[in-house]
Amino acid sequence: MGVEKILILCDFDGTASTVDVGNELLDRFTGDGWKDIDRDYCDGKIGSRIAYTRIAPLFRGNRAQMLAYVFEKSTLDPFFADFYTYCRRMGMDLKIISDGLDFYIEAILKKNGLSEIEFFSNYIIFQDNERLSIEFPQASPDCGKCGNCKSRIVEQYRPLYDRIIYIGDSYSDVCPSKNADLVFAKKILYEKCSDNGTPCIYYNNFYDIQQCLEDQIAKIRFIHAVLPKPVC
Repeated sequence: MGVEKILILCDFDGTASTVDVGNELLDRFTGDGWKDIDRDYCDGKIGSRIAYTRIAPLFRGNRAQMLAYVFEKSTLDPFFADFYTYCRRMGMDLKIISDGLDFYIEAILKKNGLSEIEFFSNYIIFQDNERLSIEFPQASPDCGKCGNCKSRIVEQYRPLYDRIIYIGDSYSDVCPSKNADLVFAKKILYEKCSDNGTPCIYYNNFYDIQQCLEDQIAKIRFIHAVLPKPVC
């Protein structure tokens, strides 16, 4: 009996990072104008792709200013680095999929010695006049609601792995969690999973997740039969 190939797909803002870095940047570099747009996003009236398109012209600041602020505000989950080490030791792949922006994810991972972690996100392009634009290389051609279609990434990797584990906390994690084999959820994602019937496990931090996986590792690594998903 072979060993299962397991992929862990992890959100960034509010998950790998305890702080929602994107929201911190919006508060600091766009003023209050973004909050009405964000309210429409949270209410489901628009997707993140439209939200970003409307917010981009509101930004005032250059890359250096924003990165300095990111380093001041950002904090990774205190157990995330250890969790990544655990995943490597157990032969599980971990990738970050975020509906945030590439420049701060890349910078925070590098600062914490984790730059080898592959991530998928929206792209920001800084211009000379302290303006910027945002591109969406992972947007779905069918839906187009999210800037970074996480469900598309789940399906992209589905043929390559026996089991996909998803970790998240917010709105952009709802769709991909429905297609994962095991879901760790908190905050908004946990509420949405409870509402829509998606089985999940509540977590506070990555120590909780590691402890849970260690408890289940014999089953999820060495049994090929599909196991019932854990209930919230």
